[in-house]
Amino acid sequence: MNKEQRLTWHVVGDAALLQARAARAIERLAAETIRAKGSFSIVLAGGSTPKEIYGRLCSIDTDWSAWSIFLGDERCLPHGHPDRNSTMAQQTWLSHVPLAADQVHLIPAEQGAEEAASRYSKTLAGVGSFDLVLLGLGQDGHTASLFPGQAWGEGGGMAALAVHDAPKPPSDRVSLSAWRLSMARNVWFMVSGADKADAVHSWRSGECLPAAAIKPENGVEIFVEKIAIKNHF
Repeated sequence: MNKEQRLTWHVVGDAALLQARAARAIERLAAETIRAKGSFSIVLAGGSTPKEIYGRLCSIDTDWSAWSIFLGDERCLPHGHPDRNSTMAQQTWLSHVPLAADQVHLIPAEQGAEEAASRYSKTLAGVGSFDLVLLGLGQDGHTASLFPGQAWGEGGGMAALAVHDAPKPPSDRVSLSAWRLSMARNVWFMVSGADKADAVHSWRSGECLPAAAIKPENGVEIFVEKIAIKNHF
């Protein structure tokens, strides 16, 4: 992808306000999308900030039968392991709302990175553009499980990538590629914590970070906690 990434920043006072604002925005977008086309597809992120957002989504007013849930990345751990993104999402949100099993598309990361990436790429082969992709930002500028110094899948190929040698355990993971994450009508980053300030500065300065490889047609929106921007705005 050679096109420029277009960013819109939404600075929020603190993490709680960010989580509340994001949950309300997801509820509104889901309602608008379901009214317009009868369905809503969302890609979930892992991490503490999304966890709090997901908890708030348990009580929203929506037609759950219209939702399709996907994951942006997963850790190669046994099914149900507490460190899996899917386990967090299930425990915090998905198991508390009336979703049928075929509405939730988990990455079979317990089968190993290569096999899981291949299977999830096949799952996504019949899926068009996502309605919403949620992403986080790591201290090193990574997003999903796309890390600096590794292949990000910007130019096409498999929708899901096998990831090895991740800088944090577990080393083996599966991640949607940059081009597949970019195949979305809306991409929203959720960024909170003072420890993200350097990554935010690097991103805004134009450094070649994984987060900068996500380039949807409609641009990227970032909900960022004020403490994560220091004096960089």
